[in-house]
Amino acid sequence: MRATSNALRAMLCLGLLVLGVLMAPGAWAQGKNERATPAYAEEQTMLQIEADSRVPDPGLLSTDSGRVHMDRHYLGQYGTKEGNVIVQRGGNTWRHLRNGPLATIAGFILLGVPLAIFVFYKTIGPAEPQPESGRKLQRFNRWERQVHWATAFAFVALGVTGIIIMYGKNIFLPWMGHNVFSWVAILSKYLHNFVGPLFVICSILMFATFLKRNFYNRADWLWIKKGGGLITHEHVPAGFFNAGEKAWFWGGVALLGLIVSVSGLVLDFAVGQTRYVMQVANVLHVTGAALYMAFTMGHAFIGTVGTPGAYEGMRHGTVDENWAKAHHRLWYEQMKTGVPPGLDKDGNVIPGAGAPAQEGRGAGPGPRPQPGPAH
Repeated sequence: MRATSNALRAMLCLGLLVLGVLMAPGAWAQGKNERATPAYAEEQTMLQIEADSRVPDPGLLSTDSGRVHMDRHYLGQYGTKEGNVIVQRGGNTWRHLRNGPLATIAGFILLGVPLAIFVFYKTIGPAEPQPESGRKLQRFNRWERQVHWATAFAFVALGVTGIIIMYGKNIFLPWMGHNVFSWVAILSKYLHNFVGPLFVICSILMFATFLKRNFYNRADWLWIKKGGGLITHEHVPAGFFNAGEKAWFWGGVALLGLIVSVSGLVLDFAVGQTRYVMQVANVLHVTGAALYMAFTMGHAFIGTVGTPGAYEGMRHGTVDENWAKAHHRLWYEQMKTGVPPGLDKDGNVIPGAGAPAQEGRGAGPGPRPQPGPAH
């Protein structure tokens, strides 16, 4: 516990240092002031042409909007009209958004979540550890663990390289120097681009692997009403996955995973994309990645020090019986005595069979299978 506390303190100190660098005066001063008078004759000409034009230009997504020297987000496919473009003010708007408020908000999210986790750990504390019974239950098979860790390692690689790409010039360049940082940035860029498609494949496999066990049922409502017992440390009855884990699956793995995957592929394979499409994809990618990383921190905390014994299930595939009984009682009863009335083997309510009595406690009418040996 002391080592964990020291690690959390070190993470907090590092986060405050990074926040200080991000919020330092002039951190985002390299961008051009949008209110400044155009500095180039070409840009002044463009402004004059727009002001004098009586025919409105086509919309941003129109294939005819890429006029020579005209400032529109759509500039034609690469290799056709790109050489005719001198200034793209839409790109300058995107640069201000990315390097300014988007980077700042994402930075606050990535630093605020570890701070909130640290405060939660010190005030509320982790779940109470369960005494070991010495009897194990199989929780995850080898394939499930391999898919999980492959996705996790790919995610960590993308997260680290993404932070270097996003904040490297402000955080690492000043103390690394241009020569060293140039190699770090280049390696980060290529690693990010190559690992990205692998992460997409892993995410699809993980979604397909764990989909069946992540559908909500009536028993999850009790867990939601009691907040999972995170504050009171009450052990709310849950199936194989509780409602919080299902929320992580649908909101993180599915939704945010879809956003970062699609936007990342658009940025990774720039074939026929317009600058406007890539700029929008970049904003979605940065936003989705920041939120995904924030939720992942919470998931990692709850799955390790936040819930003692949970890491063993994903590391070795088995958990102690007492841990299973405390944190996933419906699943424990299913494994020990058979399927509870009204639930299938994954803890989901069978349509027309009725909900298990007492909010999923597994006590209901009809004969129950006799207890058998632990699996």
